[in-house]
Amino acid sequence: MWHSVANLLLFLRWLITVFDFIDHKEQLHALYGFFFSFLQDEKMCPYVCHLLYLLTRKESVKPFRIRRLLDLQAKMGMQPHLQALLSLYKLFCPQLVTINLPGKMKTYFKNSEGPWKAAINTVRRRNQENSPVSKPLLLGTAQPQSRKRKWNTQLIIPASSTNKNNLEEDREKNRVDLYSMNESFPVEQLQTFSQLLQNIHHLEFPSQMGSVLTNPLLLHYMNCIKDESIYLRLYYWMGQTLQEECTWCVADNSQYEEEFKDFLETVYKTECFLQEGFSSCEVFLYKSLPLWDGFCCRSQILRLVSWIPLSSFSEMKSHLYDPLAQLFFTSSLYFKCSVLESLKELLQNWLNWHVIHLDSESDSEVHSLNTTLSGLVNVVAELIHFVGWISTVALRLENNPTFLLYFILDFYETVCDMYLRYNLPLLIMPPAGVFYPALLSMDSVSLNQLCYLMYRYRTNLVAAKENELSKKKILQFKFSSQTYQEYNQYIIAMVGCLWTSSAFQKDVHPQGLRMDDELLKKTTVQEFKTSFNIVYHPAMMGYAVLFLQQAWPDDTTFNFGLIKGKKWNWYLEYLYAQGLKGLKVFIESSINRVSQASHSKAGNVQV
Repeated sequence: MWHSVANLLLFLRWLITVFDFIDHKEQLHALYGFFFSFLQDEKMCPYVCHLLYLLTRKESVKPFRIRRLLDLQAKMGMQPHLQALLSLYKLFCPQLVTINLPGKMKTYFKNSEGPWKAAINTVRRRNQENSPVSKPLLLGTAQPQSRKRKWNTQLIIPASSTNKNNLEEDREKNRVDLYSMNESFPVEQLQTFSQLLQNIHHLEFPSQMGSVLTNPLLLHYMNCIKDESIYLRLYYWMGQTLQEECTWCVADNSQYEEEFKDFLETVYKTECFLQEGFSSCEVFLYKSLPLWDGFCCRSQILRLVSWIPLSSFSEMKSHLYDPLAQLFFTSSLYFKCSVLESLKELLQNWLNWHVIHLDSESDSEVHSLNTTLSGLVNVVAELIHFVGWISTVALRLENNPTFLLYFILDFYETVCDMYLRYNLPLLIMPPAGVFYPALLSMDSVSLNQLCYLMYRYRTNLVAAKENELSKKKILQFKFSSQTYQEYNQYIIAMVGCLWTSSAFQKDVHPQGLRMDDELLKKTTVQEFKTSFNIVYHPAMMGYAVLFLQQAWPDDTTFNFGLIKGKKWNWYLEYLYAQGLKGLKVFIESSINRVSQASHSKAGNVQV
């Protein structure tokens, strides 16, 4: 008896290892009930669950099988392999599996067949080098991929062994008579978009799911036909590959860094094509980021970060934000800017998802806890607060460089328009540690960016206030009074600096510029009150000099005091002509110019 169990266990392990290399699995599916009957054996249970996970289709889910799994769970506890199979059953038939299960995909099954897989890869590489059909079957790639490692060879659609010898004969036959309704269409014969349309309900996906990543026709199919089993097979293969071949998680893989980069790049392009992130990539990132040095495959990893699906904040904080912050604070300026760009794209992808699914009540994802409107608002808010925190610290560490400030303000260009552009009832102002360095920046690009941000914040806040006051519908979310208050404090500071020269007297923000006159006099700066208006501001002084040269070409004293009255208005038009559109829309929207000849008064700038 013991020998038969050991032999069966060995057979199951072998079957799991070679599963992706089996051309037709109908006979295996016919044995589903046979394999299921061995679940009660504690030694075989993990391997049986693993094999069943790979074999399960919707028609495999039966009430008696669910009851058996629940009984085993009550007996053994929540084992990862049982949880995997129950989660899969619940995905196919949520009405039959009513218990609560963790929503996140984890590494349910141990991978202990490394030597077997290494031997298989050696044979596959040797066979593919001599294969006469591997080259013509490259779909969606400009040139043959490297065959050193298994992920590259699995990006090629292989001809199945059952019809390899008759492939050309089959093609000739199919020109006259396409497959009937009850027959499948082998994917290696799929060459054109018209073939995809004609056989879209009869495609037989390849055993090696990695080949899907480089085939645009199959990706179109995945977009059109939401077949969960295909996604599960792809996620499973991708999760295993990422785990086994990560160049900084596995010591012997460092020599294959370039090939791993190519693979990650392919995964990223696939996510962009499908416009959704893979949960297997999310799990990989959460596991590998704490071990990442920030150098290996940097651009590829940060691109994958931008496609992480919506998750709860507690999970993202421990698995994404915390390890990313440690690398962020200890890395170069370029790395900091790259992280900010990635997080901006992550925010945009979340917001785009919200827009697409806003009216899709039938979408199954909409009903999950983390994708409700309140869940989305909370997760997005935490991401923005996280970026605000690391940006404030980074500006202090790097001494407020313009390059870094550009990427920070670029992130907030998405934030300031979330209400009107993405229909998300949320607006968060940048922290004072970002606002004031931008306001006092030595570079006109940063100041112009900030002016545009404040203009868009005003536009969104006014629209929200009007929508709230109109009472056309009961609003589930309202902006807090603190948001309006913080906006008004920033506006008073900006107008006081750029226009009325009263920032040191009227700035009321707790971290603002307000200072006593006695303290300012001790600086020995002459005319300190006008130090930051649009003439004397360090970011604008270069424009003022050029304007004086054009207005008074014979005057070499550079008397900035001449820019007043009509000359002030001329100077404004000159600034607008230089491309400072952000400054233009800010002044026109937030400053009430009582007199065209006077620039000494600020009007009603409050929302």
